[in-house]
Amino acid sequence: MKKLLVSTLMIMTLVMVAFADTETGADIKFEKTTIDVGEFPEESPVVKTEFKFTNTGNAPLIIHQAVASCGCTIPQFTKEPIKVGETGVIEVTYNGRNKFPGKFKKSITIRTNSKHAIMRLFIEGEMIPKK
Repeated sequence: MKKLLVSTLMIMTLVMVAFADTETGADIKFEKTTIDVGEFPEESPVVKTEFKFTNTGNAPLIIHQAVASCGCTIPQFTKEPIKVGETGVIEVTYNGRNKFPGKFKKSITIRTNSKHAIMRLFIEGEMIPKK
């Protein structure tokens, strides 16, 4: 009787683990989560870059929100669902006007319907002062 009970419990555990590994839903995979825009002069303080991603899940991906750590960084993203296997971009503009020259690192927090519901992206670089 004990052997039957132990065997049944083991089988139930294996079945639960197997089902847990087959999660469904959208999943987002970025090519890079940090982009270095390099050096740029204070006279041209606006730089743009793109974070490319793919929906690697098995349901449409929706980006609910993209919020930058400060007003000098502006993210833009599509409001349309990204189909399974398709790619998309989050465009980020950094405006260093009226900012101190030097190195910077800004974050963009992304909220999605993905398995990784909240992710953080980073843009960094260095604004070279006027001579």
